[in-house]
Amino acid sequence: AGSFQEAGVIQQAYSLNFPLHVVPASCAQCPAWSAFSVSSSAIVLEAVKQAELCLSHVSELPQAEDRPEAMVVRLYEAHGSTVTAWLQTSLPVKEAMLCDLLERPIAGGRLQLEPQGLRLSFTPFHVLSVLLVRSH
Repeated sequence: AGSFQEAGVIQQAYSLNFPLHVVPASCAQCPAWSAFSVSSSAIVLEAVKQAELCLSHVSELPQAEDRPEAMVVRLYEAHGSTVTAWLQTSLPVKEAMLCDLLERPIAGGRLQLEPQGLRLSFTPFHVLSVLLVRSH
């Protein structure tokens, strides 16, 4: 017997509650594609959604209604550990910043876009929300 982390309990629970849906494709050799991936099994990407916040208090950003390219990615640490992970995306992103659960940007929360993605640090069971602005 091992730990719940070694057994992959969290991933198995998600697989049970959200089963894979097969969609027929027109080509037999369609390439695999993923909008997001996370480098650590301790981190769960819980939500990807259109941003609903008013960005007017951040001087260089206009109102959210004028920024349909803004989205929020919400992740959490599920193993009770302190971990640094990389969030990778295949979407074109020009800005990334941490935001609170009400989707307001956090002062000093601007994230560096690096070739391997966004570097995120988590403490046990910590929830992080990341505001992404896609490029046109």
